[in-house]
Amino acid sequence: MIELVAKPPCEGLLPVTIGTVTLSEPDMAPLTLIAPMKGKEVALAKAMQTAHKLEWPEAGATSGANGAALVWFGRAQALLVGVAASTKLNAHAAVADQSDAWARVVLEGEDAREVLARLTPLDMRDRAFPVGATARSEVFHMQASITRMGADSWQIIGFRSMAATLVHDLTRAMESMAARSQR
Repeated sequence: MIELVAKPPCEGLLPVTIGTVTLSEPDMAPLTLIAPMKGKEVALAKAMQTAHKLEWPEAGATSGANGAALVWFGRAQALLVGVAASTKLNAHAAVADQSDAWARVVLEGEDAREVLARLTPLDMRDRAFPVGATARSEVFHMQASITRMGADSWQIIGFRSMAATLVHDLTRAMESMAARSQR
């Protein structure tokens, strides 16, 4: 019998460090899209708090606890990252496993903000995009979710089918930033 083995989307491509910036792929973790049913938003928020100790995020925000994160992922949608969704959520929301659909990378380092600024129209400055902020936007020519994880750390989630392109575009911007810093 053939045994299938799950492979990370960026296997063999990451990690890479160029200049002061590192691009890496975190360990594979469950990714679950959650969308509240009409009229069940309050009940879902309570169920999420009870099951995962997470607050339902406002637009552009995240919440995190116990190694899990709930990332705003679009109008009336959030992505649960890091833990399997409790079945208690099913009564209040559409719950869909998205673990195989997305590539998740982390860009971090002193010049990470400048690397992202080359690829997205978002204002990456602290006052406009503080730690915990998230947005759906373009990364060069593809759609992605960008979340500020720390002072110099961003999580980027893009379509799994575009993983190699995502790594390529980020790596090129890293090379450009490193070359500029050497002047």
